Amino acid sequence: MKKKVLNVVVAMGVAAVFSACGDDPAGPAPGPTSSTSNDPCANVTVLSDAWLFNADKAYLIYPDGRVTDAAGNVVAQFVDGNVVGVDGGQIATGVDVGALQVCQVQPVGSSAAAVDPNSSTGAIDPNSSDAMLPGSSAGMVDPNSSAAVNPGSSASVDPESSAEVVPESSSSVKNSGNPEEDIKNYPVPTLKNILGNGTSGWNTRYWDACKPHCSQTSTDGAEGKPVINSQAEYEASHYTARVCNIHDIEIPTFTYSKGLERYWIGFQNTPNACDEAQPATGGGFTCTDMAPVAVNDTLAYAFVAGSASTTSCGKCFHLQYDGSFKDASGSNAPKETHKALKGKHIIVMASNIGHDVKPGQFDLMVPGGGPGIFNALNLMIDRNDIEWGAQYGGFLTYCQQKLGYDKGLTDYQSCVTEMCNAAFGDSKYPNLLRGCLWFSNWYMAADNPTYQWEEVECPQYLLDKYSTTISTSIETKILFQSDWSKYKGGDFITTDACSKTPNAQGEYCNPEQLAADKAKTY
Repeated sequence: MKKKVLNVVVAMGVAAVFSACGDDPAGPAPGPTSSTSNDPCANVTVLSDAWLFNADKAYLIYPDGRVTDAAGNVVAQFVDGNVVGVDGGQIATGVDVGALQVCQVQPVGSSAAAVDPNSSTGAIDPNSSDAMLPGSSAGMVDPNSSAAVNPGSSASVDPESSAEVVPESSSSVKNSGNPEEDIKNYPVPTLKNILGNGTSGWNTRYWDACKPHCSQTSTDGAEGKPVINSQAEYEASHYTARVCNIHDIEIPTFTYSKGLERYWIGFQNTPNACDEAQPATGGGFTCTDMAPVAVNDTLAYAFVAGSASTTSCGKCFHLQYDGSFKDASGSNAPKETHKALKGKHIIVMASNIGHDVKPGQFDLMVPGGGPGIFNALNLMIDRNDIEWGAQYGGFLTYCQQKLGYDKGLTDYQSCVTEMCNAAFGDSKYPNLLRGCLWFSNWYMAADNPTYQWEEVECPQYLLDKYSTTISTSIETKILFQSDWSKYKGGDFITTDACSKTPNAQGEYCNPEQLAADKAKTY
């Protein structure tokens, strides 16, 4: 359903922020701890549960990969067992966090504590109301509360603090994650019943695999895009929506200007796989881990295209299904599928703005939902033996046309499941299969169901799946690429050939160095 928005070039330019990304945890989450008489964490600023590394320097390793000093300042990054300093220098290798002591964040007025992580002494009973284990329903929090974040996430840090800002690291492969595993690392929000609140709407569905509209930015927030007049404004809008290449590896949402006739404090949008003006397979795609995921039997998270008049990029909404559908009437009663969905909750985040989406409508991003106007999915899964269903409505619409519109729940679920397996079962994109089966199983294969809705603060899980982990600063040295299909991870091609002020010859860029940088390929 989402309509295309053309790329624009806005004057801007990257050092990066360590954002808390739940895609690839640095290691197992720290477990509960208790006080000891010899407390190595007493004089350390503990932002959330973390492993104590290098007791002399009092460094802490957090589950999101940050490494901080005793004052809480980010000094390094932890990647695959290695501690790498902000200057790129190697601090330590072969670090096993399972063998480290754990410092646990404590309530105001108490001290942090450390124990042997392999010891159960003093461990909190996970069934106790005192436990706040990631992924547990114990101690559930309201998603509108600032407490509704991932323990161990940098979301607990003041976003204006310089402690979060470090030079960009481009050395690790940023594949789309495994949402069904990732979701276990987050608290489960407590949601109130909002049926009957008078704010109604309905879902449509699509999955075009195009680069998300919200991966682009603007200086005035036009078309709901993130604002980038300052770093603070950019961070406040949750940065830009993540983008992946055809290999499902995260790439920058924007890069250094491709012209480079002079220095730009600005950026060039990464090409869109749905933009005919660019080499299609080399453009940006939706990261597949943005497909819907079930938190439990009655709660799910998803991304949507929202209405331009009521939604902007990065906003979240709580929907509760009422058992009916958009075109219900006396002669067209709700189906078994709609009734099976009644009472379930979903929190959605806007990663696209659809100019054909009506107020109250949220166009659900779900694999197999039909591409709508544009289609990059066929570029990712290049096969001519797949039945993709209807352009608008996808697999379910095809099943309705094939079986009739008066079949039961299991009939539609079986039909959609069969199409999901045929299209995605043997592909290299397991998240597409998972998201498609979610529609059949959790969503009950419901066609345009209605709900009551309210705006809420975004759960940390959705923020982590939404926010770019690469283009987190409004300045960048990553060079523009028209084709990202050869990128398989590792360092990005950057340049130091240009400056903000010209040299004696009036040149903003050293032509020889710039030519050498631009000649590099992935």
